[in-house]
Amino acid sequence: MSQHEFRFPNETDEYRAARDELLEAEMALRDQIEAVADLRRALPLGGTVANYTFDGVDGPVTLAELFGDHGTLILYGYMFGAGAEAPCPMCSAFLDSLSGQLEHINQRAALTVVARNGIAPLAKLFAARGWQDVPFVSAANNTFPSDYHTEMPNGAQVPVCNVFVKRDGEIRHFWTSEMFFAPSNFHPRHVDMLWPLWHFFDITPEGRGEFMPQLKY
Repeated sequence: MSQHEFRFPNETDEYRAARDELLEAEMALRDQIEAVADLRRALPLGGTVANYTFDGVDGPVTLAELFGDHGTLILYGYMFGAGAEAPCPMCSAFLDSLSGQLEHINQRAALTVVARNGIAPLAKLFAARGWQDVPFVSAANNTFPSDYHTEMPNGAQVPVCNVFVKRDGEIRHFWTSEMFFAPSNFHPRHVDMLWPLWHFFDITPEGRGEFMPQLKY
């Protein structure tokens, strides 16, 4: 049974039957996404978090200060490790999309990008990419990357997204994109829900294919 009465020029019965079946699946997926979001929001608070000091463009800045006036902080781990000459192209494509959404995100939460590389290389990179409005800090001189798994013991960088909250005068861990660490046929699509690039590809007949973002095309 079709979910609506609208039809498109010259479509066949075969197309309509297949599209109705897909529409049912799309609606079921939306219901599942909403159910998972409910579970996420219902998480109990995680552990207390140290008030790390990061290197900012204007000097030291604490984790508490990154919240600004918000009670929630989203902290994205950018794969740009200590001494690296170039950042991760995938992370950079993600930040390209993020930069345009920041004004909207900031209506409800604070967001900052953190990387292990020094503050000077970060500032140079962000200016070159046109991310002047995206807040960023360096974790070159603290243990945040290893504590919250944006860096592996061997120094490998991990593009993990962490969410922290302020409650009753404490900073608490709330959520991390842990699908990165779980076995999956779709690794590492752990932040797909935050990244519109892939959703655009998914509505095309070609799909994602073997596409990988590049720093330059």
